[in-house]
This record gives sequence, structure tokens and C-alpha cells, in this order.
Amino acid sequence: MNRIIITLICILVVIGAMVTAVMFTTNKNQQEAPQTIVTEEIADENILDDCTDEYEEIEENNMLQANSEEEKVSPNCSFVEKVNYKNCGHTTSQYLELPTELVNLTEEQVAEKYPDWDIERFNSSEVVLYKEVASECGEHYLIKDNDGQVTVYQILEDGTEKEIEVTGVTTEYLPETDKINMKDGIRVNGKKELNQLIEDFE
Repeated sequence: MNRIIITLICILVVIGAMVTAVMFTTNKNQQEAPQTIVTEEIADENILDDCTDEYEEIEENNMLQANSEEEKVSPNCSFVEKVNYKNCGHTTSQYLELPTELVNLTEEQVAEKYPDWDIERFNSSEVVLYKEVASECGEHYLIKDNDGQVTVYQILEDGTEKEIEVTGVTTEYLPETDKINMKDGIRVNGKKELNQLIEDFE
């Protein structure tokens, strides 16, 4: 009888010990689980931070590279100023020597130096500036017969005529139609057209 009681007590003690161990283990796992999640979240944040930093560094390098590759004015670049005169509708183009201070400048830097102009074309070999003005171009001419001489008059903005050249070409040997036209004046626009007409008369 005593043996049975002792055996039962032993069995109960063993069962109690097992239940206690299971409860203790379960409790411990529940406490450790949140720490694991927190650790994983911190690890994820660290990875994201590293990726973000690396991405920002790559973007910065790309911007620096783009800036270094931005087109600049070369020393042999042609430099043109185009002006459109609203009152007469003509556009003149002046091919000028490149100012030395423009060499190695970007389009934005050139625009800062010429705030009254638009940049019509920009690359390393050509810069074309453009603007409109409310006046006449000053290249409107009349060719007339003045005492038997082919004479050039410039038409001013107010419509008056100003003698600018007596060519030395006589009207005596010109065709009759040219002589008749010269009485009222042959109107030409631009120096190129003017020079060409005078050459035809010579």
C-alpha cells in the first residue's frame, strides 16, 4: 500500500514538473518573440538606410557627371547676333569675334551675361543670340540719278532720305528702263542687294 502511494506521489511530482517546465518554456518564448521582431525591424531599417544613402550618392554622382558633360563654348566658336526690326520686318545677322570671357561658359552662364537677348542656338561651335527691337534696320536704300551719277540714299526712320554715296557710275550708258526707274528711285533692302545692283550698273 505504501508503495502504491509513493508511486502515485512520484508520478504526480513528475507530471507537475513537466507542466511547470512546459509553462516556463512557453512563457519564455512569448517574451523572446517580440524582441526577435524588433530586431528584424531594426535590421530592415538599417538596410533601407544603407540603400537610401547609396541611391542618393549615385544620384549626386550622376548630377555631377551631367554638369561636367554640359556643353560649353569652345575658343573657336562662331558668335552671331540676330536682330529683328519690328517696324520694317527685316532681320539682320552680325557675325562677331567671340568675346574671350564667353569661352568655357555654359548656356545658362551666357544667358546671364546677355539678359536682353534670347539664345536661339547654343552648342560648342556656335552661339546665336536673338532679339526684337521696335525700329527699322537702317538698311533701306534708294538708288537715284543725281546729275548723271548713280547715287545711293539711305531711307531714315522718319521717311527722309540721306545721301550716303555717289558711286562714280554714270547713268548715260544705262538701259532706258533703269534710267526711268531711277527718276523715282530704285528701292533696295540690305547692303548685299545694294552692292549687287551697283555692280550690275558698272
